[in-house]
Amino acid sequence: MKWIARVLLAGLTVLLLAGGVVSVHLLRGLPQLDGEVQLKGLSASVQITRDASDVTHISASTAPDAWRALGFVHAQERGWQMEFNRRVMRGELSEILGAATLDTDKLMRTLGIIGMAQQQLKGLSPAAQAALQAYSEGVQTAWQSGLVRPSPEFTLLSAQAGGLTGQAWTPEDSVGWALMMALDLGGNWGQEFARLSASQVLSSEQLWQLLPAYPGEKPATSVDLPALYASLGVYSPPAAKASGLPTNTSPLAQWSADTVRDMGVLDGKGSNNWVVPGSHTVSGKPLLANDPHLALSSPAIWYFAHLKAPAGELPGGQKHPALDVIGATLPGLPFVVLGRTSGVAWGFTNTGPDVQDLYLEQLDTAQPGQYRTPEGWRAFTQRSETIRVKGQADVAIKVRSTRHGPVISDVQPQYKGLIDTNRYAVSLRWSALTPDNKTIEAGMQANWAQSVPQLQQAFADHHAPMQSVVMADTSGEVAYRAVGKVPTRAPQNDIRGVAPSPGWLAQYDWTGWLPYAQNPAVDAAQIEKKGWHATANQNILPPGYPHFVGGDWTTPERFQRIEHLLATTPKHSRESMQAIQNDVMSLGAKALQSRLGKVQSLHPLAPVALKLVAEFDGQMRTDSAAALLINVWADELTRGLLVPHLGAERFQGLYGKRHFRAAVEGILDRSDAFWCGPGACPAQTSAALDRALDRISASMGSDAKKWRWGAWHPAISSHKPFGKVPYLNALFDVRVESAGDLFTVNVGQYWANEKKTPFANRHAASMRAVYDLGQPDQSVFIYQTGQSGHVLDPRSRNMANRWAEGGYLDLQQTPQTVLHRMSLLP
Repeated sequence: MKWIARVLLAGLTVLLLAGGVVSVHLLRGLPQLDGEVQLKGLSASVQITRDASDVTHISASTAPDAWRALGFVHAQERGWQMEFNRRVMRGELSEILGAATLDTDKLMRTLGIIGMAQQQLKGLSPAAQAALQAYSEGVQTAWQSGLVRPSPEFTLLSAQAGGLTGQAWTPEDSVGWALMMALDLGGNWGQEFARLSASQVLSSEQLWQLLPAYPGEKPATSVDLPALYASLGVYSPPAAKASGLPTNTSPLAQWSADTVRDMGVLDGKGSNNWVVPGSHTVSGKPLLANDPHLALSSPAIWYFAHLKAPAGELPGGQKHPALDVIGATLPGLPFVVLGRTSGVAWGFTNTGPDVQDLYLEQLDTAQPGQYRTPEGWRAFTQRSETIRVKGQADVAIKVRSTRHGPVISDVQPQYKGLIDTNRYAVSLRWSALTPDNKTIEAGMQANWAQSVPQLQQAFADHHAPMQSVVMADTSGEVAYRAVGKVPTRAPQNDIRGVAPSPGWLAQYDWTGWLPYAQNPAVDAAQIEKKGWHATANQNILPPGYPHFVGGDWTTPERFQRIEHLLATTPKHSRESMQAIQNDVMSLGAKALQSRLGKVQSLHPLAPVALKLVAEFDGQMRTDSAAALLINVWADELTRGLLVPHLGAERFQGLYGKRHFRAAVEGILDRSDAFWCGPGACPAQTSAALDRALDRISASMGSDAKKWRWGAWHPAISSHKPFGKVPYLNALFDVRVESAGDLFTVNVGQYWANEKKTPFANRHAASMRAVYDLGQPDQSVFIYQTGQSGHVLDPRSRNMANRWAEGGYLDLQQTPQTVLHRMSLLP
């Protein structure tokens, strides 16, 4: 037996030694935070410090040196994130991840993100081009010099991908990444598809019950869409079966298929912001709050930095004032996206206009390769794309485009089996895919602004995605304006872009752009009169506004709650702003509370459950049993009401990032016999409660005192791609219990069609910030992971618990404490 012990001991020693070598190798990738290093291309030394909040401060002698240094820092801290994002937008994921990500690559190649970025780059000013060039050189030099070492992702994938590195970032990649942010936030094309799909099985009345108009409004179109599509013969013959499921069912393939399917879905892509003028604050100067809601990721989408440089002259002869701006940057871009200068602060929410239209392109069955236009038949524009795939032969695809834009029905699997592809294709017109898009220019100019008027002027060049911007400066001025380009449509366009339109009819073409001066806006006098201005993705159009902007607004629960909390405090402080951001009262849950309280059930746990509901205060706390019960009941009820009419597969394809809560509430209010079926609505609500109680008790036991919302609702900041890889996700994801739900100000959106964690918080406050214009260095921020993108670095997740608990960190241009100092030398 001794020899067995010796073998085991020897094996354990080898494993420990190997593990130690691997650990040392991986730890070498940690970013260097102190000392002196040389960075090619600088005109003078640059000082980089990190303060007690871990905000990175870059102090340079020239603005180009500051941008170059930011590129260096982003490469240091977020090298893998940038490499992954670069591959996403270029359609090159499959080169390192294999066939599982082909769906995503095909869609990105079809949209032509990088090709359009190349065109848009040429239209930028010499100053903006110089900024992008300096930034990209900072990224490339950091890698090429060996100053930045690969993080674990590169190590784990490199052996399979042939020396994977992150040194390829270019100016066009920066423009492309701005387009990707517009793609994430900018559209309703998924909602148009939902209406097309549901119209196959519903009447027009039922369609608008499933996808109702904004409260108090009529549907944006009076066209009978199901009748229109039936008359055109849009749908596949009954024998064909729709399928949005990937042929490769690995978690990574499912992620890729879901990404492609959900592109253009606006539900839940929201944010909160508000501004309070000095007349309604304790300090007598404005306060501004912002918490943009985005899909939670690890590392986080944001990186907080401070850029400082004296006044000077840029290439092209443009003179600029001193640069002194702090806030949230996006790795890949050389400027602060959300934050403040020494004089003015701003915050974004998604406006949600209709800037994406789908078109049914009628095909010439007699002569393939042509589609119908108002002037007759025309050949598709075609180009060939070759996608390299790890482990198999290259995949060649033909990308077709029409006069409206790329044909997405060729690469979005949900169209297969839905539309008759022998007769129709579906193309996309999207406001961001135009060569004159100068969103990058607007972002750069905002970093120089020192007042609300200067900021509004800077955002005149903002193109996509359209954002609702609140602004405040140190002189006390405040304002709100929607910034971005909105297409105009002809009066005879009766569909108004809310569903796919016949592409061969000129009446459905865009006719131009709404002038910036006519975008929705609120001036200082109006804000002073009310005492604040808030947006939360609700309908932001003022009464009598003459232009059609869109109809797919987020339901107003968050906005109503913010308005109530702002109104109940006569004089606001930084603390009251923070309290509003962390509020977890769910008006959506309260709307269901009375309905659930009336349910009749013989389930053994029903008496206890109904008592919990009766005592529920609407607060979606982590320790709330009632919060858990209401959300699970709502999910079961939604399935019970909708699946029989949509079919399981169609429902699964449309559910998740859409919650259908407004539809469910309407069905119950009407006691709708069609949706509730033969047993009527009471039978549906009772059966849903029974299923919910079975589901909860199977997981958490029958003692309701142990039921906790937080246990089912962890905020999961998922890594790309290892968040989809068993075992590795335990290391790379950042996970913490969270409060809130779909309708709370402190939002916690779950994707209920996920199989393993349907109630996990996937889409929430990607950061929170409160700017104090009376004492700017009393401003605060937080986000859900940490600055570092290296999984073995404690700084990669050191903000998570503070974020979940509603805490903040100081956001100071002149920090009191410096923890790390680095000098970049020419």
